Amino acid sequence: MYVTHTRFAAPDSFFGHLAQACEQASADFVDATIFGREEMYITQGFFADGAPEVSDYTYMDIYYRSIQRKPDDWLTTGGYIWRWDTDWFWCSKHFGVQNPAVRVFVKPALNSRTYQRVMRLSQKFLPASKGLESVIQDVDIPIARGAEFCEFFFREIAISPVWVCPFRSTDRIYDLCPLKPNQLYVNFGFWDMVPTTQENGYYNRLIERKIAELGGVKGLYSASYYDKPTFWSIYDKVRYDRLKETYDPDAVFPDLYAKCVERK
Repeated sequence: MYVTHTRFAAPDSFFGHLAQACEQASADFVDATIFGREEMYITQGFFADGAPEVSDYTYMDIYYRSIQRKPDDWLTTGGYIWRWDTDWFWCSKHFGVQNPAVRVFVKPALNSRTYQRVMRLSQKFLPASKGLESVIQDVDIPIARGAEFCEFFFREIAISPVWVCPFRSTDRIYDLCPLKPNQLYVNFGFWDMVPTTQENGYYNRLIERKIAELGGVKGLYSASYYDKPTFWSIYDKVRYDRLKETYDPDAVFPDLYAKCVERK
């Protein structure tokens, strides 16, 4: 794979070029990474028959850092597909393994499966940190509103980096994933702790309100703080109740709100 990372210094230009890259479809793969208000990169991947050299991001080299220092890169197809896995995007920083002195000894553990296991154990046995709010979100915003979301994000949340993945919705409407048909969206993925003096959930609720304002929706693996009326106005309770009655008539399992918001 031949890979390019093109830097942009303004959201309007960044999202304009991202939309153009998707519409032209000249690249085989497109995603993007935002490091700050004035540092944004569009990454394009192109299949190639050969390469002068190939980068390896499965051990000591860290992929997301290469985006800032390598305008051009070469990877195997497998290396490209799994390039984010070694460091769980960049979340490995929370486990200390981006330190070369640690990293050299932990190669078998450098993968998202390990980090997920450690994260689940820490959530189960360690108390929540005071003064910090966990913000784990994947949100889908129409690309035409991407710059607006970006401005809100850096004003209110200021997590960095942020993964950006463009996608086009199908020509069908899905009741429980209310995206407009045949529309280009961008998924913003951001996962970190935000310093706070507010009540728990303050920043996650800000994000949920902004998503609604911009005509977006979010993946429900994300932290969710919706009240019941708001949640069911988004995810079509009438349709969901029909499905629930058909496939779980005895209510053996919790409903969608209980699982995603009440975390039962």
